Amino acid sequence: MISKEHSKHTKLVRPAFGTFNRNEWAIVGGPCTVIKLLAGQVINALSADYKCAYVDTAHNDDITLLPGRLTNGAAFEYTDQINYRQLNYTTEFNSFKLRDTFAAADLVLANGNHHQCKAQIVIISENKKASLQKRVDQLTNVQLILLADNTVEVFDFIKEAIPNWQQLPIYQIDAIERIISFFKGQLQQAKPVVNGLVLAGGKSRRMGFDKGAVNWHGKEQRYYMADLLKSFCKEVFISCRADQQKEIDSNYLSLPDTFTDLGPYGAILSAFREKPDSAWLVIACDLPLMDENALQYLVNNRNASSVATAYKSPQNEFPEPLITIWEPKSYPLLLSFLAQGYSCPRKVLINSDVTLLNSENTEALTNVNTPEELERIKRLLHQKIAAE
Repeated sequence: MISKEHSKHTKLVRPAFGTFNRNEWAIVGGPCTVIKLLAGQVINALSADYKCAYVDTAHNDDITLLPGRLTNGAAFEYTDQINYRQLNYTTEFNSFKLRDTFAAADLVLANGNHHQCKAQIVIISENKKASLQKRVDQLTNVQLILLADNTVEVFDFIKEAIPNWQQLPIYQIDAIERIISFFKGQLQQAKPVVNGLVLAGGKSRRMGFDKGAVNWHGKEQRYYMADLLKSFCKEVFISCRADQQKEIDSNYLSLPDTFTDLGPYGAILSAFREKPDSAWLVIACDLPLMDENALQYLVNNRNASSVATAYKSPQNEFPEPLITIWEPKSYPLLLSFLAQGYSCPRKVLINSDVTLLNSENTEALTNVNTPEELERIKRLLHQKIAAE
């Protein structure tokens, strides 16, 4: 017997995606050649600092045959074209597949004559007036109006469809520098805020007692690290196991693991599950020599276009995953690695597009896992205090 009761799914915080990406604009209202040219100029200007993508539909009527081995029935075909890689599919892409495909992009521009995005750039062109009028219902979030060479004012039906049109920037379509400045401004505004995550949910088996509770600097280390992060983050959370949460001082925000038994990997995923559009400055609690200078250098050199910004380990040249700023675009990547059976954050960084920094003070990256290491760092700290 099938129950008629409706069982609700767990309510999750969804990333602020559109059709393809968080930051996407459909350019609509001009001839396709004009849209391609404009998109090319913008991408050319921004590609040094941002990962840009373009979406269009092929217009040639003679493109009717499947390429390569798709003609033999292959579902997809990957080709290394030396200067670029090409992956052809026969399957349709729904919005879920598109978002996954474009997850690494910072900016997506689309030919709005064929594709819809959550924001739009409208070209006012006499040659495409009728075509634009057919698409007026798609103009849900117009952010820029461009006047083509043959047009001097905004169409009346656009004024009716966009009540705030006079508050929008209106440029000539050949004012490319102003258009590029517009996109730069939008991307700066869209730069994810940074939240802090102090990893204090480990079981400290090698140490024999809770590393987060060690008093190195006049307070428990988990609170000391949380206080250290406050100058660099919008909010700071102490990551913990669910059974630890009641132990956390109520003056500090805590975030229990919802991806359990995965160590730091689960803590990072739990943070993104809570706030998927934020970047996370993740730091282990067992770094007694960490200081403001090391954090400031990391924040100052953050590259939001990368998956993450991390320090390079002085021991082995690998990224240090537990003193890293993880960008929102790393969330689906972390889930993808987990689906393939990997729960090592360092492996994700090694095999992804990350920005690696050389530490100005390698001592700050020293972590403590055993009683012997603890005693050594205690002596070092006493020596520093005595020298001051």
